[in-house]
Amino acid sequence: MDLFNEHRRKQRQQAHPLAVRMRPETLSEFVGQEHFLGEGKLLRRLLEADRLSSALFYGPPGCGKTTLARVIANRTNAAFRQVNAATVGVKDVRVILEQAGSLLENDGKRTILFVDELHRFNRAQQDVLLGDVEDGVIILIGATTENPFFSVNSPLISRSQIFQFKPLTNEAIQTLLRRALDDKKRGFGQLDVVAHDDALDHLAEMSDGDARRALTALEVAILSQTAIENATDNIVINIEVAADSIQRKAIQYDATGDRHYDAISAYIKSIRGSDPDAVIYWLAVMLEAGEDPRFIARRTVIAAAEDIGNAAPNGLVIAQAAADATNFVGLPECQLVLAQAAIYLACAPKSNASAKAIWAAREDVKNQRTIPVPIHLKATGYRGAKQLGSGEGYQYPHDHGDGIVQQEYLGVKKVYYTPTGRGTEASIQERLKHFRTLRENVSDNQEHSS
Repeated sequence: MDLFNEHRRKQRQQAHPLAVRMRPETLSEFVGQEHFLGEGKLLRRLLEADRLSSALFYGPPGCGKTTLARVIANRTNAAFRQVNAATVGVKDVRVILEQAGSLLENDGKRTILFVDELHRFNRAQQDVLLGDVEDGVIILIGATTENPFFSVNSPLISRSQIFQFKPLTNEAIQTLLRRALDDKKRGFGQLDVVAHDDALDHLAEMSDGDARRALTALEVAILSQTAIENATDNIVINIEVAADSIQRKAIQYDATGDRHYDAISAYIKSIRGSDPDAVIYWLAVMLEAGEDPRFIARRTVIAAAEDIGNAAPNGLVIAQAAADATNFVGLPECQLVLAQAAIYLACAPKSNASAKAIWAAREDVKNQRTIPVPIHLKATGYRGAKQLGSGEGYQYPHDHGDGIVQQEYLGVKKVYYTPTGRGTEASIQERLKHFRTLRENVSDNQEHSS
């Protein structure tokens, strides 16, 4: 019976995709994430001492989250249970927790519970784990592609260490590809494969940090060649074969998660930083990933008002025109409109003086006593206004030579708008000096007469 089960196990293993077969089984085989798994780093020290506490593995697909959990399973003295949040419910989790409690009570042995795709558990399902994590009955390892601060309950976050996995470098992925080519037991080492360096480099580049995608493409390349080549011939993986095997690059992006927010943040900050090349790149990333161009257009309008402002007033006009055109023409042509507007804003002089003015004014309105409207500025278009004195003493600026009159409009000394002196704001700055001098003279005269 044991021989039969072993045969079945080997058969199943051989049927696994290359990416599954090549998963590292030991810590020394693991590639990447040196920032927390390198020699002397925190997670490695915890694993080597078998002192792991609850942890959240957060990062994009194919960067080693599940693989590292399996490595932990191979080396820990604790019991190890693995579930996928997409396929189990609360009832299944409760059974595992009860078994973990019994194991701890009877044998003094803790249980590591690995929950893949933890973000698929809703808040109530996550709460089921909280008590046993708190009491130390289980050590929770949750893997998620979503930002845990958005998708995981705060109590679980506070009781766990967060390890952020980064996309694998091209060098790391090429290491895994060459390992798969050389491994005779799990990979293709038993075949006579000649893989060109530029082909492996292409697979690594186009996988975008996803080892699973790169290994799958390599497997497709080799299997497609074995189907057409003679058994005695070398299997050659050149750049053409590699390109045909991986097809279109898969961009790691989602429309509601942190990659969505990170990309638009980089786009806005590149406009603010006057880097048109970076602006165009992040715009291309979002468009290629399928981002709604109307969302990009809205953020572009906001950037024009917040970061360019009156230093280049046409920026807002151009951004709004781009938003209207995006609605009018749609994809793919609206990419041209968005690109033009984004480049204009990136190259325009910058000022956030208007934004700072409204932020400061609203803060005063919210937190300080409201300033009453001066009597001479009050509305006069109703019966009885004259009797109340509304509008009395108001001077019409257009009756004066330069359109400016010595008149108070707020009643207190406040400066919210301070032009930067860049772009058009340079001329605005000069005009404001004259206006504010007149206003200060009015205030001084009022104080002297009182």
